[in-house]
Amino acid sequence: MVRVKICGITNLTDAQAACRLGADAIGFIFTESPRRVNAAKVRAISAKLPPYVTTVGVFADEKMSNVLRMAKKCRLDCLQLHGDEPPDYCRKLKKYYKIIKVIRVKDAGSINEARSTDADAFLLDAYISGKKGGTGTVFDWKLVSRAKRLGKPVILSGGLNPGNIRKAVKRSRPYAVDVSSGVETRPGKKDIMLMGDFIRKVRSDNSGKE
Repeated sequence: MVRVKICGITNLTDAQAACRLGADAIGFIFTESPRRVNAAKVRAISAKLPPYVTTVGVFADEKMSNVLRMAKKCRLDCLQLHGDEPPDYCRKLKKYYKIIKVIRVKDAGSINEARSTDADAFLLDAYISGKKGGTGTVFDWKLVSRAKRLGKPVILSGGLNPGNIRKAVKRSRPYAVDVSSGVETRPGKKDIMLMGDFIRKVRSDNSGKE
């Protein structure tokens, strides 16, 4: 079964709705973004989430001591690194938390560069010059198969929404999918209907017609 992460959560209402609809993971952004949240808010939200829902903190080129402090304070389960963090940085953090390393996919070479990174999973997002991610842009899903050769679970992201998610899952067969802007009414505010539609389509039989 393909897992679902709803990212860019900024409030308890959206977090609880995502969980009721069947999300496996909730993402909180701690780097530059219109969906950025502070530690106090995340801690309050995390305390009211049901068991078996994974909380993920999204960071980009943050000082390691700050990441560890925030992760502990917010009771995070997993860290998603969205910057240019070197392999040694990931390796050190992996002693304390599960690590998802983001690959900004420009071409096949982007994926090859990740071979030296010891992460627990790789998240593929579209490459946009000057941006760390969260652009809502789709990349070539054919490259997912190349990422799978790295031997770690692959999470598909980048421009996903209820209109294209069936096709995305059918073509790439990822371990999980990650969505943010594709299920929003505005940056930072999720749409319950869109989240429900997205999750239902991920969980539906993707072997049928698109």
